[in-house]
Amino acid sequence: MAASSEQKNQKLIEAASKTDAEEFESIAEFMIKTAEVCERYDEMCRWMLALIDFRVKSNKDLSEEMRNLFSVGYKNEVGSRRASFRVFQHGENKENDMIISYKELVKKEIMKICKEVLDVLQQKLIPNIRKLVSSDNEMTSAHKEARIFYTKMVGDYYRYLAEVDSELKNAKKADKYYTQGSNLAEDHLKPTHPIRLALALNHSVCYFEILKNQKKACEIAKKAFDEAIAQLDKLEESHYKDSTLVMQLLRDNVNLWTIRVEDEANGKEKVDEEK
Repeated sequence: MAASSEQKNQKLIEAASKTDAEEFESIAEFMIKTAEVCERYDEMCRWMLALIDFRVKSNKDLSEEMRNLFSVGYKNEVGSRRASFRVFQHGENKENDMIISYKELVKKEIMKICKEVLDVLQQKLIPNIRKLVSSDNEMTSAHKEARIFYTKMVGDYYRYLAEVDSELKNAKKADKYYTQGSNLAEDHLKPTHPIRLALALNHSVCYFEILKNQKKACEIAKKAFDEAIAQLDKLEESHYKDSTLVMQLLRDNVNLWTIRVEDEANGKEKVDEEK
């Protein structure tokens, strides 16, 4: 029987792991970037997991570029399935037995991906940051940024679990980690930093869509937007594109949510909008 693409990819990873450290990192980073360009996100994630294991065992964190690619790979893996799940939730045939079974299959795929990411973050990347900080006796700006980034991701993947699993614990954990990340971001990142802004954006979405607290969602988004606007003249050029994009999303959400809350208060029908 011919080997599957997954098996072939695993053999490539195993072959690369037998090379010296510097060459393995170079091969892994090349394959991660190549898989992204080819939109082969599952293979991208397999290579990323291999790289993370190698970096953690070597007492190193991911570079900023690899950290972002870790996020991109899994966001695409889970994103297509989240879109499918939403179709099943709102489609015309959502009560059909076959659709219900199909929806359950997609739900299991989402939960598997989320739990895999949460395991990597909570068992490897975040403890590794703590270990690096304790050995250096100082939390550098890179360590602070990485810890906030990873904490935000934990919140994200608990939120994705909450979208498909009605257990309240997932929503509460999403809020818990978003709050932890927000507290760290307020202490260590400027209001215009894209990670701090993205954290506020996703936390506000969690309150609006999952926790159903529209007022709190608007407060979080508006506060983040107003604080960033007040320091826009201090925005670093390297962050300009990412920060202004998130600021626009925050502003758009506040405007949209305010209108929807007013419409509901006036008894008008709510219309869900998907991004």
